[in-house]
Amino acid sequence: MNDMSDRQLMTRAAWYYYVAGLNQEATSRRMGLTRARVNKLLGQARDTGLVSITINERDLGLLHVEETIQREFGLDFCITTPALGLTEAESARNAPFASLPLKAVGTAGAHFLRDHLADNPKAIVGTGWGRTLAHLSRQMSGVNSPEARFISLMGSLTANSAFNPFEVVQALAQATGGEGYFLPVPFIADSPADRNVLMTQRAVARPMDLAKRSDVALISVGELTESSLLRQQGMISREELDDLRAAGAVGDTNGLFFGPDGRIVEHNLKSRTIGLGIEDLAKMRTVLLSGGLQKVEATRAILRGRFVRGLIIDGDSAIRLAETLD
Repeated sequence: MNDMSDRQLMTRAAWYYYVAGLNQEATSRRMGLTRARVNKLLGQARDTGLVSITINERDLGLLHVEETIQREFGLDFCITTPALGLTEAESARNAPFASLPLKAVGTAGAHFLRDHLADNPKAIVGTGWGRTLAHLSRQMSGVNSPEARFISLMGSLTANSAFNPFEVVQALAQATGGEGYFLPVPFIADSPADRNVLMTQRAVARPMDLAKRSDVALISVGELTESSLLRQQGMISREELDDLRAAGAVGDTNGLFFGPDGRIVEHNLKSRTIGLGIEDLAKMRTVLLSGGLQKVEATRAILRGRFVRGLIIDGDSAIRLAETLD
């Protein structure tokens, strides 16, 4: 099997293990590979979305938590993933288990999007950015929705290609056979004047119009701390972070910074960010994806803004969020 590509090896290993029911030792013998190599291939198959595992989560005991959150914030639905029992330290950025809540929420988000596309084959899906949405896009392989359109809800030219809106849109379009569109401008302009000039360009106005017609919007939430993705990617400075916190901001989504009550905070960045506003998101079926205990405060705040229709959240964070509502 030396002439096979890595993806072909992943596919064959996954078929032997998940479909044929061979254990790792039998799979390794069948393929002429070491067991360690087979184990790595199976892990890669899951991480890339080649293998998608579905579990009926209705019997995991979090229904009362979902109902509490849904009722408190007037949501159409709340979906929780299994609680892993992670501590704050274990779920902190760069900790060994930090990616588990993000992967779980990304997988649950992919299930939601699969169902939405099945019911709405001509859907216009607006997307934000971030690690959770990147995980979601990796779980969409095998979906056939050639008439679907995916559009970024914000400026797509960011410093890191792994999580930016362009990559998320392209991954979703490629996985489903649909069409991908993006705003070919920076996430945050250098000045309000620059933003105004960019917004008048036809290359921006047309995809912006499409974004406003999204029938579902998938967004994530960020906490405003030094370890947040905005700071880690250098998209805002430390001084801007301090100014935002001083102005009362506790979180952000798509470059919209909000306080504990969910209201947008007045700050210079507001006039420099390129993307849809709260009033636009309120007109569509906006679904929030939140993964990680460090995002509970920001999640509670954005839900108080009452423009989010649905929530997909990891079990540990859902329990913590429900506890803060007592």
